[in-house]
Amino acid sequence: MIYTTLLNIAIFQGIVLALVILKSSLFSSHSNKYLAYLLFALSIKLLTHVFEIQQVFTSYPLLRFVDNIEWVFLIPAFLFLFIKNKTDHTGKSKLKDYWCFIPFVYSAILNIINDLDHVAGIYNFPDTGLAIINVLGLFHLVLAVTFIPFLPLYSYFMIRHLKDSQKKKWIFTLLTIVSLLLFAWLITALAGLLFNYDISSTMNAVALFATFIIHWTAYIGIYKYKLAKNKEAIYNFLNQDSAILHPNLQTVQKNGNDTPQEHKESITADNLYFQKLEFLCKDQHIYTDSTLNREKVAEKLGISAGYVSQIVNTVTGDNFAHYINQYRVEAVKEMMSDPEYSNYTLLTMGLESGFTSKTTFYNAFKKVTGKTPNEYKNSNK
Repeated sequence: MIYTTLLNIAIFQGIVLALVILKSSLFSSHSNKYLAYLLFALSIKLLTHVFEIQQVFTSYPLLRFVDNIEWVFLIPAFLFLFIKNKTDHTGKSKLKDYWCFIPFVYSAILNIINDLDHVAGIYNFPDTGLAIINVLGLFHLVLAVTFIPFLPLYSYFMIRHLKDSQKKKWIFTLLTIVSLLLFAWLITALAGLLFNYDISSTMNAVALFATFIIHWTAYIGIYKYKLAKNKEAIYNFLNQDSAILHPNLQTVQKNGNDTPQEHKESITADNLYFQKLEFLCKDQHIYTDSTLNREKVAEKLGISAGYVSQIVNTVTGDNFAHYINQYRVEAVKEMMSDPEYSNYTLLTMGLESGFTSKTTFYNAFKKVTGKTPNEYKNSNK
């Protein structure tokens, strides 16, 4: 009872933490989304383990379709992609992202085909069909033995040149504990398969270790502030309504004074100032202010107007005006699809979203969508 309770707590925490990472602009980034997916995969694997303990599959045999899919194949894939993006290694790695999911897709298709016979009873394999399935099953085993160790080992190669010691330590530790989990699972599964070893107690221990990984990621990633780069900002985000409500918060400071030391913060999608700007746009909707400019945003972020432009240009490849106008255009598109605004003219929607005139509204909308507002509205009726 206590054991399954611990597992259920970890499952719930893993799902909630993954949603926080995906939905909160303070933590959300291209790299962190893969960490969120990793937590989802761990949670699903733990959930199937709980179902096995509670004998849910006996009562609901069709759930075996979910249990027999090897969710563990997703764990090294998402871990690798998290590290690949976190270390800015995307342009150097010759391994395409989609290759990471081929073993999972192959395994899922093979198991579903097999379960249509053994679980659903939709058809029965002839002897030749069973022979083919057995051969494909051997290839599935080879994939597990090669793929699961390969990606973690390759990930160590990617992080060895990281110069940021704190970032390197956090990623190295995460990689190590998840790799240990994967190797423990793989060795245990092989022992059960090859030697008819009763692996239930060992798998229970492996599952318990997986709960530790979820709790540790929550503690280190959120409460020790490793998923974002500033402790004070994250603390305020977690313990107040919004850190952004305090625009004078200096996120990175020089020793002994209150002047922001802007250029210590690397300019990537994980940059704290960019995350705060995303939060201001997505949650505070500052783009609806028609007088919004770089200076106003810079004041809210506690940095210079020039650095605001530098961040936006580097991360998005667009200038500040286009970056803000994209949010305004998205707001207009949402109004178009919302019956509540059916009585609004297109120009009114544009002005409500922060545009200052019909000309700027139409030009920005055409630049973002490739269509005029009228053309877009008519094509989406």
